[in-house]
Amino acid sequence: MMLMIGLQALLFLIGHATAEGYVPKNVYGETLQPCSSAGSALTGYTRSGSCVDLQDDVGSHHICIELSSMSSSGQNFCQVTGQSNWCSSDMPCHENKYQSCQIENWCVCQWAFASYIEKAGGCNAIQHIQCDAINMQALSAYASSTQDKHKEALQCIYERCMIS
Repeated sequence: MMLMIGLQALLFLIGHATAEGYVPKNVYGETLQPCSSAGSALTGYTRSGSCVDLQDDVGSHHICIELSSMSSSGQNFCQVTGQSNWCSSDMPCHENKYQSCQIENWCVCQWAFASYIEKAGGCNAIQHIQCDAINMQALSAYASSTQDKHKEALQCIYERCMIS
């Protein structure tokens, strides 16, 4: 029992950016860059501006996508994935939570991102992604999955981010 608790704690520290001393990495193995910036809505599951998470983030919001662009179908991420259209909303600003700003770049759920690619018609049909702000944890999760759409999402990130 004690070993299991210790293992869970270790896995939490390895996999979560909120652990003290842990520096989250992007898909290039470098320090994770912010997804949102001044003049746009503050993103991140933790509303830190970066695609990091906490233990209770079941959506694993690790993918930074530019929501101000459109997919080739003329629809945004929310429309393609069947969500309410929060993608076109204003939310608290990156630099001042008391002001409202338009959503530009946003940390989206890595599982919804995989479905987005599938529903949009493939990697070439999706909106822009910000590679230096995509959390490496997404690549790890996709690589360990056996689902085809997760393998396609991994391949898409490799192509779009020019990772060899």
